[in-house]
Amino acid sequence: MDNSFNISQAIKNFFSREEKSGILLLLFATLALITVNSPLQSLYYDIKYTDIPINLGDFEFTKSVSHWVNDGLMAIFFFVIGLELKREILEGELSSLDRMVLPAIAAIGGMAAPAIVYALININNPENMSGWAIPTATDIAFSLAVLLIIGKSVPLSLKVFLLSLAIIDDLGAVLIIAFFYTAEISSVYLLYSLVVFVLLVIVNLSGNQKMYIYLVLGVFLWYFVLKSGVHATIAGVLLATTIPNNAKNNLEHSMLKHLEHKLHNFVGILVLPVFAFFNSDINFSDVTISSVYSPLSLGIILGLLVGKPIGITLFTYVGMKTNLFSLPDNVTLTDVFGLSLLCGIGFTMSLFINGLAFTDASLIDSSKLGIFIGSILSAITGYLILKSKYGK
Repeated sequence: MDNSFNISQAIKNFFSREEKSGILLLLFATLALITVNSPLQSLYYDIKYTDIPINLGDFEFTKSVSHWVNDGLMAIFFFVIGLELKREILEGELSSLDRMVLPAIAAIGGMAAPAIVYALININNPENMSGWAIPTATDIAFSLAVLLIIGKSVPLSLKVFLLSLAIIDDLGAVLIIAFFYTAEISSVYLLYSLVVFVLLVIVNLSGNQKMYIYLVLGVFLWYFVLKSGVHATIAGVLLATTIPNNAKNNLEHSMLKHLEHKLHNFVGILVLPVFAFFNSDINFSDVTISSVYSPLSLGIILGLLVGKPIGITLFTYVGMKTNLFSLPDNVTLTDVFGLSLLCGIGFTMSLFINGLAFTDASLIDSSKLGIFIGSILSAITGYLILKSKYGK
């Protein structure tokens, strides 16, 4: 009885943190839009592209503020994603095949359909095709925040389904980044990365519980992965897989749970809002009706708004009809459809993939416009559908 209460309380605390994170994301994204469209625009870009060096003896490493945010702070975000994924697989909602099948199939549909929609719209624009993965992402903080705003009558099973789906979606994003958005590979640094990762595995298998060892080796892993050409955020996920989920004296206070609890607030309150601030810079003076209807923007808008709900709902429906799984208690196919629209809120992850997909400023801006419009429309339609049922 006590155990179930603790689990229930932990889930409620998690959703509460996600709601706050979603609100902060919105505030900082709005602040960025206001700043970029005001006389402070030059100051914004001066800060964004200011170089910050690290000098340790003969070692010198310099990155702009923008790169430190996207390659450094976001590595911490992906580290937390890795911790959540590992915990869910070991003892949470993804700990058994029957629990994993529904959100896994729904997530696959939710990634495949938006990519197909985007590709069909941009098939005659080869310069846009590298952005195919942008509408496949789901922003867990925003989608959960909208779900929580609807009201307490939303069943816990629906919230847990969204959480499980979003976590698998995040795993899909990690794999996409690793395999499709990797620059030229440096075999030497890749070998260094492998050596450090093997050391981390050995430390884990030896039963070592000293956190500083994992974190120091994690910094080396991050640096070597960054220099190898693989995106640095992948180091965060790799490090997370080696963090112990057992403790010598108390199983409920493992290093994994401790780090996840401590870093979840840090990521939600600082990392993601800062990322949103430095990646939400759309200059509205450059926005026209034609830019909204450009294949790039339209592919992202329809990928998020149409592709996501079609993919998630269709794959869920087929899975039910073929008896692969049944829906959770108190969840209907209409709920799944409303939820699938909330999964069309790409925002953070879509903006992140956008930065990897394009280098041309006009393509980046057009993509950001599509991300904003698609995410807003998905949030509104998903909210209205679920609000009509649970908002009483």
